[in-house]
Amino acid sequence: MTIQTANLRQSLRKQRKGLNQFQQRIFERTSLQKIYQYPHFKSAQKIGIYLDAFGEIRTQKLIELCFTLHKSVYLPMICNMNQRLVWVKISKQLYRNNRFSKHSLGMLEPMASRGLHVSHLDLLIMPLLACDRYGTRMGMGGGFYDRTLASSPHKPYRLGLGHNFQYLDQHLKRHVWDQALDGFICPAKSYFFKRSP
Repeated sequence: MTIQTANLRQSLRKQRKGLNQFQQRIFERTSLQKIYQYPHFKSAQKIGIYLDAFGEIRTQKLIELCFTLHKSVYLPMICNMNQRLVWVKISKQLYRNNRFSKHSLGMLEPMASRGLHVSHLDLLIMPLLACDRYGTRMGMGGGFYDRTLASSPHKPYRLGLGHNFQYLDQHLKRHVWDQALDGFICPAKSYFFKRSP
């Protein structure tokens, strides 16, 4: 990782952590309105969604919307054997009862022994640190989403979700293992990208 990339990561993390509760509520509501109108959300039935833990756009209202629309909600869980994500279907009752365990990295995970491969999902809503105008995604640094998607013969529609400042009108370096986004939603705007073959 270059010094420039490390500094960018640090700056974005700091901005994200600096958001107050009022800002987060506004951003969650605005993003939810955009997601609700997004064509791939409307058509998707099996949706993978992250549980926010580090200042990302909150997903509680989005998950509740999915339940209301009778869409199936799948939450990520790290498989310790290969450091990839598997996707655990969660019911409204389990979600509202907070049936989660805390991973050593700090995020909550569903309490389950196994989950589905990402290829079973129609739509994958992904957290990120940054997204550029070409759909290149800068993740948290663990590589979990990249490894998971690289192993998938069928890749679901990949939708990044973030704050306005996380969309960069510049070119992020894309490595061969990086999995680009198909779209990105932030409170200000929705973006669509052409996925490379």
